[in-house]
Amino acid sequence: MARKPEGPLRRGWTTGACATAATKAAFTALLSGDFPDPVQITLPKGQQPCFALATERLEATKAEAGIVKDAGDDPDVTHRALIVSTVSLGRPGTGVVFEAGVGVGTVTLPGLPIAVGEPAINPVPRQMMTTVVSEVSRVYGAPNDVKVSISVADGELLAQKTWNPRLGIVGGLSILGTTGIVIPYSCSAWIHSIHRGIDVAVAGGFEHVAGCTGSTSEGAVQTLYGLADNAMLDMGDFAGGLLKYLRRHPVRKLTIGGGFGKLSKLAMGHMDLHSGRSQVDLHQLGEWLKTLGASAPLVAQAGTANTANHVLTMATEAGLPLADLVADEARQSALKMLRGKTEVEVIVFDRRGALTGRSKGF
Repeated sequence: MARKPEGPLRRGWTTGACATAATKAAFTALLSGDFPDPVQITLPKGQQPCFALATERLEATKAEAGIVKDAGDDPDVTHRALIVSTVSLGRPGTGVVFEAGVGVGTVTLPGLPIAVGEPAINPVPRQMMTTVVSEVSRVYGAPNDVKVSISVADGELLAQKTWNPRLGIVGGLSILGTTGIVIPYSCSAWIHSIHRGIDVAVAGGFEHVAGCTGSTSEGAVQTLYGLADNAMLDMGDFAGGLLKYLRRHPVRKLTIGGGFGKLSKLAMGHMDLHSGRSQVDLHQLGEWLKTLGASAPLVAQAGTANTANHVLTMATEAGLPLADLVADEARQSALKMLRGKTEVEVIVFDRRGALTGRSKGF
């Protein structure tokens, strides 16, 4: 993950906001012959940003406008991507019909808020674009039966850096956003992706899913159980976001995998495992060592250790199964959050992906 810059952070615009502004500009040009530049839109919460056009093309039956996305200070893979809307007149009575242009994906699996076979343009951006089409059609006294094709330059390549392939969105990116605004380093986008991953897994009938803290533990769990990509949930640091959603949308079995430090935090009841938002209590690790029969000097050393992994090294050298105990405690934290709706096991891996601890369960 990119390092967060110091000082106030500049907000940006979602792909949905850019697509909406491009659609308004293109439809206006199709009806009037002129592209508004800059073009202003109204976001769901009332803000009215203006967008400069990067590209424009007007033909007899269609118009095309492009906007370069500015994600502000957020490390967004679509920052500086060219979002293009091509608008053409549709058959009477059809309303607004959306198409996936080059670089925009198509939904292939159930469970997402968009039906299988539809372009991966989420509901709020669809509504925003439908609204600007209606606004422009009223201004020029024209029908609002149009075909809107959204494209993203290099979108298929950029999509490989997102969770789209795992969610069954093929061929490119999704057009996203619920407010139109990108808040730098926001957790909401990641948690939203976790939720969509659960939706896809549930709709696909998966009985066993896994959430892991990183790529090493994810690869180890997937190899251990032979789980499909669609059963792997990108939990990262957001254990709470995963568990709370699974409580409402349960599956039969959940494996949680991760390193000793992160899972020690879960064992201690933390649901956000990020280093900036939770810390390992070394004294608690010492108390757990005491329950395993550790000597008083070892317990004292644990309290002054450099890191959680330092404590684990000391425990391993003493022949004490601390990683198993931490896995059991983490499992209890997860079960408490899930309220008995899902069976859980927790597996601890080292940095090479070797199994170092395992809870009860399954």
